[in-house]
Amino acid sequence: MALIQSSSLDKQQKTRSVGRSYQSLIVMLIISLLLVGTLGSRLAYLQLVEGKRNRELAEKNRIRLMPKQPERGNIFDRKGRILASSRLARSVYLWPRINKEPHWLKTRQRLAQILDIPETDIQKRVIGRENSSTLIRIARDISPEQITALEESRNQLEGVSVDIEALRMYPNGELAAHVLGYTGELSDIELYKRRQEGYRIGDIVGQMGAEYAFEPSLRGTWGGQQVEVDGRGQIVRILGEKPSKPGKNVQLTLDLELQKAAEAVLGENKGSIVAIDPRNGAILAMVSRPAFDPNIFSSRIKPETWKKLQAKDHPFVNRALQAFPPASTFKIVTTTAGLESGKFSPNTVLQTYPAIRVGGIWFADWNRAGFGPLGFVGAMKWSSDTFFYQVGMRVGGPTLIEWTRKFGFGKETGCELKKEEVAGLVPDNDWKLRRMKYEWTVGDTVNMSIGQGFLQTTPLQVAVMFAVPANGGYRVQPHILKDNEEARSWRESLNMKPETVKILQEGLRATVTNGTGRALNVKTIPPAAGKSGTSEVGHGKKVHTWFGAYAPEDKPEIVVVAFGEHSGGGGGSFAAPKVLKVLEAYFNQKEAAQGKAESKEKEEKKDTSKGRRQRAEGRRTRG
Repeated sequence: MALIQSSSLDKQQKTRSVGRSYQSLIVMLIISLLLVGTLGSRLAYLQLVEGKRNRELAEKNRIRLMPKQPERGNIFDRKGRILASSRLARSVYLWPRINKEPHWLKTRQRLAQILDIPETDIQKRVIGRENSSTLIRIARDISPEQITALEESRNQLEGVSVDIEALRMYPNGELAAHVLGYTGELSDIELYKRRQEGYRIGDIVGQMGAEYAFEPSLRGTWGGQQVEVDGRGQIVRILGEKPSKPGKNVQLTLDLELQKAAEAVLGENKGSIVAIDPRNGAILAMVSRPAFDPNIFSSRIKPETWKKLQAKDHPFVNRALQAFPPASTFKIVTTTAGLESGKFSPNTVLQTYPAIRVGGIWFADWNRAGFGPLGFVGAMKWSSDTFFYQVGMRVGGPTLIEWTRKFGFGKETGCELKKEEVAGLVPDNDWKLRRMKYEWTVGDTVNMSIGQGFLQTTPLQVAVMFAVPANGGYRVQPHILKDNEEARSWRESLNMKPETVKILQEGLRATVTNGTGRALNVKTIPPAAGKSGTSEVGHGKKVHTWFGAYAPEDKPEIVVVAFGEHSGGGGGSFAAPKVLKVLEAYFNQKEAAQGKAESKEKEEKKDTSKGRRQRAEGRRTRG
């Protein structure tokens, strides 16, 4: 029994051993199949489901977009002379995707050393753009020495490249800086606001003046290259290219030579000179001091340069578009209000006094003596304050305010430089209640009648005011874009009586012939008409001075207004000589052009006559 049992047990043990051997193979096979299946399904998922996305990621690792910024359109003066253009310069670009730690730190440090840029500034340029497939500009207009240093350090500067781009250039430096403005790269905040307009990282846009006003025309359209790069960011081949489209040229109404003359006349005096065509509002010259050179914004501004600029007392403020009390130039409006109200006739004569008492306050005449009996023409000629006090009081505040607004004060002129232009201020009862908590008084009307008090106007608005009597009663819209200006409607009638216009013209002419504007009563210019102004601006401060004029007196074609900010003196002594020199420059230039045209015409006639004689001689010879 024992043997049988032993044999039976051995048999069972042998049977189980064979089973376990197959079982291991089966388990291993199952595990292998599971592994292969898992890997296969993952591979299938990556290829079939995520294939497109993974291909895009791979492409981004080796495909780089190299954008080409368009060249901005040029800006010309009214005669086609260049005011703003572009030049080629070298700029440094960075591909953030390839610059990863730890070598990014060394790249950053070396770039900062070569380009003389704070390392933190370079880091700020790439924050948030680490995975960008587009190049980012980090420096513009680098020097030949910097180009050489970058080339020598190429092996240490992965993802860094130097390329050519068009840089904004202003060949005349500070000339017309406030009109032309300047360009600069969009900040991150500006970029966020303007993405819907098609702007992108690195875009250079107009920041002020005409550059800003005509940005849509000047900007152009981006182009670029799609290139394949190796692991070090070096270009292997160009995959595609789209040329950039340059911006459109813009022609302004400015006259370059007249602008030069006006800038030379104002010199370093703080203030403004404006010249317009009274027939259509075209701005011929616009000067503001202090000024700046817009070329400095075409590359990185050094701290010392910026500090020097700020020491100039707000050089970026266009004073031609800022508001100041207009002083006695405003007597043009008071005269109009008086005559148009029906409360005065062109023959009115009023007694003038050393001072007039209103509400317990004495309002003095500027000469502290008065001028005796005067009519409107005489009052304008001598700029009698007490005469216009009486006109203002009888007309009343509401009527005076109404005509002030009709002349265009208290609102923007419509000039394209609206970013820099202020509306000025025409105060009224509602404004005074809101601002000072008490009502308009007769004293406010008296002050306003001679351009003082709360009234604030810009030199450009004052030029528009002078254009009204110059063109026979029309308010013009000043503009700087020369766009078929004769065919467009640039003026609006104020519906003034012919007698009112005549009195204004006679008064302004008398001011020049033997009044406060005798500085313009010279033979170097055609007969002119004008008015001075001196505005008080507070105890202890120098006065502002004004003078506005137009010429020729019978058929005006130019209005010039000069303004001196805290200049001291008087309008007739400080501002009038400056207006005269601008008028001389204008008419000298016109005379020279006419002489040149006449000479050309004579030469053409001479050539024509000579040709006729030669042909006649030829016929006689053949005969």
